Amino acid sequence: MDQKIISLAAEKTPDRLQKFLQTLKEDDLANLLQNQAVKGRAAGALLRAIFKGSPCSEEAGALRRLKIYICCIHLVESGDLQKEVASEIIGLLMLEAHNFPGSLLVELAKEFVGAIKESSLTNGKSLELLPIILTALVANKENLDYGKGELSGEECKKQLINTLCSGRWDQQYVIQLTSMFKDVPLTAEEVEFVVEKVLRMFGKLNLQEIPPLVYQLLVLSSKGSRRRALEGIIAFFNELDKRHSEEQSGDELLDLVTVPSGELRHVEGTIILHIVFAVKLDCELGRELLKHLKAGQQGDFSNNICPFSIALLLSVTRIQRFEEQVFDLLKALVVKSFKDRQLLQSSKFLQNLVPHRSCVSTMILEVVKNSVHSWDHVTQGLVELGFILMDSYGPKKILDGKSIETSSGLSKIPNQHACKLGASILLETFKVHEMIRQEILEQVLNRVVTRASSPISHFLDLLSNIIMYAPLVLQSCSSKITETFDYFSFLPLQTVQGLLKAVQPLLKVSMSVRDSLILVLRKAMFASQLDARKSAVAGFLLLLKNFKVLGSLSSSQCSQSVGASQVHVDVHSRYNSVANETFCLEIMDSLRRCLGQQADVRLMLYEGFYDVLRRNSQLANSIMQTLLSQLKQFYEPEPDVLPPLKLEACILTQGDQISLQEPLDHLLCCVQHCLIWYKSRVMPLQQEEEEEEEEFYQELEDMLESVTSRMIKSELEDFELDKSADFSQSTGVGIKNNICASLVMGICEVLIEYNFSISNFSKNKFEEVLSLFMCYKKLSDILNEKAGKGKTKTANKMESFWSMKFVSDLLSALFRDSTQSHEESLSVLRSSNEFMRHAVSAALQKVQQLKETGHVSGPDGQNPEKVFQNLCDITRVLLWRYTSIPTSVEDLGKKEKGKSISLLCLEGLQKVLSAVSLFYQPKIHQFLRALDVTDNEGEEAEDSISHRAAFQIRQFQRSLLNLLSSQEEDFNSKEALLLVTVLSNLSKLLEPSSPQFVQMLSWTSKICKENNHEDPSFCKGLMNLLFSLHVLYKSPVTLLRDLSQDIHGHLGDIDQDVEVEKTDHFAMVNLRTAAPTVCLLVLSQAEKVLEEVDWLITKLKGQVSQEIVSEEPSSQATHPHHPIEKAIIMQLGTLLTFFHELVQTALPSGSCVDILLKDLCKMYTILTALVRYYLQVCQSARGIPKNMEKLVKLSGSHLTPLCYSFISYIQNKKSQSLKCTGEKKGKAAVVATAMARALRETKPIPNLIFAIEQYEKFLIHLSKKSKVSTHSRSTVPTDLGGAVQTKAAQSGGEETRTLLSLCSSCSDGLSSAITWELWEKAMGVHALRRN
Repeated sequence: MDQKIISLAAEKTPDRLQKFLQTLKEDDLANLLQNQAVKGRAAGALLRAIFKGSPCSEEAGALRRLKIYICCIHLVESGDLQKEVASEIIGLLMLEAHNFPGSLLVELAKEFVGAIKESSLTNGKSLELLPIILTALVANKENLDYGKGELSGEECKKQLINTLCSGRWDQQYVIQLTSMFKDVPLTAEEVEFVVEKVLRMFGKLNLQEIPPLVYQLLVLSSKGSRRRALEGIIAFFNELDKRHSEEQSGDELLDLVTVPSGELRHVEGTIILHIVFAVKLDCELGRELLKHLKAGQQGDFSNNICPFSIALLLSVTRIQRFEEQVFDLLKALVVKSFKDRQLLQSSKFLQNLVPHRSCVSTMILEVVKNSVHSWDHVTQGLVELGFILMDSYGPKKILDGKSIETSSGLSKIPNQHACKLGASILLETFKVHEMIRQEILEQVLNRVVTRASSPISHFLDLLSNIIMYAPLVLQSCSSKITETFDYFSFLPLQTVQGLLKAVQPLLKVSMSVRDSLILVLRKAMFASQLDARKSAVAGFLLLLKNFKVLGSLSSSQCSQSVGASQVHVDVHSRYNSVANETFCLEIMDSLRRCLGQQADVRLMLYEGFYDVLRRNSQLANSIMQTLLSQLKQFYEPEPDVLPPLKLEACILTQGDQISLQEPLDHLLCCVQHCLIWYKSRVMPLQQEEEEEEEEFYQELEDMLESVTSRMIKSELEDFELDKSADFSQSTGVGIKNNICASLVMGICEVLIEYNFSISNFSKNKFEEVLSLFMCYKKLSDILNEKAGKGKTKTANKMESFWSMKFVSDLLSALFRDSTQSHEESLSVLRSSNEFMRHAVSAALQKVQQLKETGHVSGPDGQNPEKVFQNLCDITRVLLWRYTSIPTSVEDLGKKEKGKSISLLCLEGLQKVLSAVSLFYQPKIHQFLRALDVTDNEGEEAEDSISHRAAFQIRQFQRSLLNLLSSQEEDFNSKEALLLVTVLSNLSKLLEPSSPQFVQMLSWTSKICKENNHEDPSFCKGLMNLLFSLHVLYKSPVTLLRDLSQDIHGHLGDIDQDVEVEKTDHFAMVNLRTAAPTVCLLVLSQAEKVLEEVDWLITKLKGQVSQEIVSEEPSSQATHPHHPIEKAIIMQLGTLLTFFHELVQTALPSGSCVDILLKDLCKMYTILTALVRYYLQVCQSARGIPKNMEKLVKLSGSHLTPLCYSFISYIQNKKSQSLKCTGEKKGKAAVVATAMARALRETKPIPNLIFAIEQYEKFLIHLSKKSKVSTHSRSTVPTDLGGAVQTKAAQSGGEETRTLLSLCSSCSDGLSSAITWELWEKAMGVHALRRN
């Protein structure tokens, strides 16, 4: 039969074929076709013949064609056919689809839709036909029966797609169905519908099936809905990551099957590659990605910005077109995240409204961690981002050459956090990606070398962390490091020191690096540049510290941990101790040559020898012999010769140039530190081993003893430094005498420390100490006297030679030692107030040095642990001394020059608290425990930072209350201000939720309310403290309102006829402090509140934009914003009453008026932003809240009219002052003065008027759109235009021109309409037009 059908089909006319087919039953024909197809015998030819004999023009033929078509679909789906046969049949069916009438096409399409919904498809191969059928349907121009009505082909297709996407899709056909839709002609609405359906299917598929589906979805999105597709993909993986992290943390038991971390990351990596590939082909997709993620910045970005989207962005940077845009976006995201966090941390008002948000920095570091799973396409972007953040936000150079940076990692400045994030990204990437290590190291070293003139401490810290992490790994990159050594001669000393410290661990494991460094240092030793020679000394000293000789004391014996001990390598694996000894003695020989070089080079050597001796005690003989031979050159051996040292030999004279050749004071300082350390640490061990003590130690002791006794006997005339000597800096003799004086003073300080250290509380020694101090004091007084009035005192500029440990011991002995046996000897030192004051001043100098640099000079000054311990000891003594002997008691009967000791102690406490908060934040608890002398170990319940800080706060509160209760003439404003600063520092340690914090706030508020002191600086400090506490407890708007009423009451009204009722909320506000002190403070605080409100409005706008894009139901979308909206309106309402008071206040001209005008302008700008927000959301059924209507009406009645009155008041004041000036001077002077002052004082006025106009313009729009009467216009007072008109008439034409030029200069950036209004105002034609 099949052969007959085929032979009939070969005839020219199909008539016989049609007749024959009509004789056959449809089932027989279908069975015949099925048998032939399964056997693989000419099924294609038979099918073609059947279609030829079944024309669509005849109803029977069309139905037969439909039946056979459906039969073929089932055949293909059955899986019984050979691949070639199935493909041939599919090809034929594709060709025939366009011949079907529209009604049959609908039937065919319904057949497919039904099969998909019922999951009756076996292999889905027939789905290739559905796009052809739907395309044919769209091309059909007839109206077709569909359901209960008639639809066009396009509408039928839409209904079919709707039905298909509304139904259930079998998991195994999701990818094929998505792929199928790319060949279907779809409208934008249909594409969106399909994309939504595919996104909903993500959660039902296995993880491994998602990458191909995403690929097909991206292809489909080229028809439209790109943004929705990307949004859905990002949201899905964001949710998946969250669930995965919850599973790993074990916080929640989930019913879902746990996905292995590696598998999830590999899938994410594949999908990112698919998206990047799609972006390369379709730039619009890239633009939509950036738009979507930028939109997320403003609102709640937790849905948009996540580790997956950040990884995606970093991969997109490989496309050149988007590289710059993506990095700009990531930079903005990082900085905004840190700024938002800072804003939230500093405001309880915001913390209550906005939930904690995950930080972008955490997400980026999460990407680094995830990138280990073959995310090579992300790695390069991470490295570039790290360097961009470090380059953009690293420390910057300022005018005096110092950099804006602190050594602490706890800075709160967002830019510094961004820089530290960049370093963390690079370090973590270095750890997990071996392939990228070489590049990171090269880029860091390049920046260190090429940016030597800029601050590069952040790059040196990164380099140090990289080398510390893996010194053995870096041996492969050692060539790059040795290449950097060649630039030492051209780099600043500070950079070289940082670089040497960073590469120190590598020197212990790499012989080639060490040898290269030694060669470079030896060359540098004889370089012409001074910095190069100093670098050589620094390098050699570093090597001596870190290559121990056999027999040296361990780090624990030295009480000093070596920085490189953290490196987990055997430092002696390649160098034994004998080799180290030879190596170190060679270096010592090189260093001895430095003793003939400039003073700066020698100075570095003397400062470094003590650390070398402590870490490498076997070099003691070599070091001490070197120091002894150097000291002998300047020592007078004869015991009767005065003075005992040859100061002339220390000074070099070359023609007119006089300079210091030998820093003898530093040499003596080095000798005494080395000698005392050696005696206390090494000699006891030698005695145990019955070794003989070397002679030169005794010789050094004898020399120091002799120098001490002869310095005491010496008079200033012996040094030729008496009162008659010349100390001017303009003559050679004066310069020489200044150098000699500083040497003598330094030597006295060194000898004081030495004699105190070896005194063992001997009365004779303490008398010697006091005699040395008197010598120091005499010289200091002469220098201060010669320096003259109005100049910095020379003695105060000199850095103290005392070590921090000695300062700590000395203060403890002077103020806290109550041992009976020490009483008599200590009374010698205690008898001199000058000496005790000098001791406290030295402590202040050390703490100030710590604040500025992060370390102190002298032994152990670079060891944070030792410095911290000494700091605790010093603070404990200063605290005891201040609280035990108040300033008022000490000052009684003692009228000495300079600050009292108690006041110096208080100043020291203030500096200490600042330094601790900067550099020792993690040790705050330990610090507070150290201060508590009556520490009870059992009181664990009370052992919180807040409890301990509160205890200290109470002591200073008592001191301040005592000071405030004293007579007005006895009030010490400097002490009061220091106490407030100390209380401010301590209050920062209180937890805002603790009862101690609330007590501190109420106490401060009470002080401000009850004390009426007229000292502006004290008032400013106390009010600042009040505000800083208040913002962490609740919003300060009510406080601002009360203060504005007080200011208004004291300064009076702008209308002199109005008598203002005085309020007395805060006694601290009085006629002297109200303006400018308190006024400027409240305006500054109001500006911060406005910034917070502005931030909230921006956040709301961003969320609304996202919701509009997502097309969520408006009632649900807007409901969560209600508390934030209410809070914003309440804040603005209270601020409005605050400004209502201030614009009626007769403020003095100057900064108060300028800032008030600017803040008013900002207020109106933010009111406009709020109105525009409601314009955005008023399309919802919720409408405008009632309290918003009240706020608008309040602004129209209580603020806007008063603003215009205030402007008139300013102009009247100005015209009066001009009139007074005109009477005193000529007319030309009046014009000149008017021009200068008018430009300065009235510049904010046009901006304010423009802001008011903008606000009212948008109110009109809102009123029209919401059908609510929100518009409350206020008329301009008639005197505003009149005041200007009168002034113009009085001053004549010339002044009119001046005012016109003022208007034109003030109107920069405003619209031409506003400029015209200002011109009208200046001419006094009529009042401002109201649009």
